[in-house]
Amino acid sequence: MGRGLAMHYLRRGTRVTVTGSDRARGEQFLEEAARLGAADRAAFIQADLTKLADNRFVIDKVKARHSKLDGLVLTAMRTYPRRALTPDGFESTFALYYVSRFVLSYGLTELLERGERPVIVSVGGTGMTKGAIHWDDLTLQHGYSLIRATLQAGRANDLLGVAYAENHKHGKTRFLLIHPGYTNSGTNHVKQPWRTVMRLMGRLFARPVERSIQPMIRLMDDPPPQPLIAWDRDRPVDLSLPTLDRTNALRLYELTKHLLS
Repeated sequence: MGRGLAMHYLRRGTRVTVTGSDRARGEQFLEEAARLGAADRAAFIQADLTKLADNRFVIDKVKARHSKLDGLVLTAMRTYPRRALTPDGFESTFALYYVSRFVLSYGLTELLERGERPVIVSVGGTGMTKGAIHWDDLTLQHGYSLIRATLQAGRANDLLGVAYAENHKHGKTRFLLIHPGYTNSGTNHVKQPWRTVMRLMGRLFARPVERSIQPMIRLMDDPPPQPLIAWDRDRPVDLSLPTLDRTNALRLYELTKHLLS
């Protein structure tokens, strides 16, 4: 979906910088941009966003290339069947799905505030109410499972949007939490035989990327006035859901600041 949005805005004449850990896929993006005649407007930054140092590297590179931003699109997410810790001590799903988005959002706010109608787009499971933050065991040392880790990181991602909107309610930047629905967005991160199974399921039941990104494009081009926007596929999400609780959001914000310090 990140690639789909990047190509959409390149076709519109926008300057686009993408980041990812796979050099080959980054080069494919640059080649496709060149075929559009947009080579001078496209850039790729190779980085492993599970690592804090790489997130900060991305921020520095983006600041060197852009004087302002109109949008920041956060789609990085990967599942880990077995518990793994990052070099910074975070559980890997939590690090990629939540911590990297926290660091990039706050780290690039200065450039976003210079944009005309800036929007942070965070793609995840907004609207879902399953899962919880395990306040006393964020690394899931006890009772780890792929589903438990994914749901915790998803709920943390929701709270990131709530806290950001609260902290920047007088700023220009809008924070869009969006659940695109089941989308056929690729299986490169999945090992066999599950890759084949998921590829078949995607073809049979999932939305194409082109359809899933349409609500994001509409909301980025014409964002509502409120600081926090929450959307589930083609409809708004009730902001009073317990998974969007302001108190928990600010608690997680302060805890994350402490952990990052």
